[in-house]
Amino acid sequence: MKLVYSGKVRDVYEDRGDLVLVASDRISVYDVVLPTPIPDKGKVLTQLSLWWFDQLADVMPNHVISAQDVPPEWAGRAIRCQRLRMIQVECIARGYLAGLGLTEYKAQQSVSGVQLPSGLVEGSRLPESIFTPTTKESVGVHDEFITFANVVTQEGEHVAEELRRLTLEIYRRGAALAYERRIIVADTKLEFGRSVNGDLVLADEVLTSDSSRFWPVDQWEPGRAQYAFDKQFLREWAAATGWNKTAPGPEIPEEVVEATRARYIEVYERITGQRFAES
Repeated sequence: MKLVYSGKVRDVYEDRGDLVLVASDRISVYDVVLPTPIPDKGKVLTQLSLWWFDQLADVMPNHVISAQDVPPEWAGRAIRCQRLRMIQVECIARGYLAGLGLTEYKAQQSVSGVQLPSGLVEGSRLPESIFTPTTKESVGVHDEFITFANVVTQEGEHVAEELRRLTLEIYRRGAALAYERRIIVADTKLEFGRSVNGDLVLADEVLTSDSSRFWPVDQWEPGRAQYAFDKQFLREWAAATGWNKTAPGPEIPEEVVEATRARYIEVYERITGQRFAES
């Protein structure tokens, strides 16, 4: 197989006309890949994505061809996928205020041009879910907020409308299902591509701890940082070290590695109701 792309977490190979998407145990924060891997992270991301792809199959098609027809050394962490022409927009849905959305709100009382009420605080539930797209930059470059009008200019009005509709519907469905399992999906990032027929297809990963903010329902409290089953735990640790957020990143201590791994596995098990099969 030919390696065609290596990202922060995933490596993409070409094989028999398809793509094989391999999720590594690498982890990135602030757009920097840290030198210490998180064991089993690639498998957790892959298995959770596959579960969500099944749950959302009636919303739209996805890129999965097979999770079994992959090289045995990547079993559990790889997916054979369709080749797609990727849409160059990061499609983000937000139901709660956190992260860069909170930073943008504090500066402008809006996110991606969507005006929000005054008086919101960290962790606030938004009056309704919003579509807050960003640019899709290369590894090591920060994505930047763009408006819906920017998406219209780039992709055309019809495609922009569809991206917004699908992003919000996938978020609505996913957040409702997760809430039944006592998990809040505060926000999530989705990626879409076009098939050879020109149809929009859901791609990459979906509703994972790398692409979403997951909070336990019983610990949610607006006005403070939330307990996180996602990368926020590691972001906070990294920031507390005094690191300047540029490469190279700091080595992750063993206890932080294990705590991060445990949170990824716990939210997988809570959402899917399945026990994670460890390596």
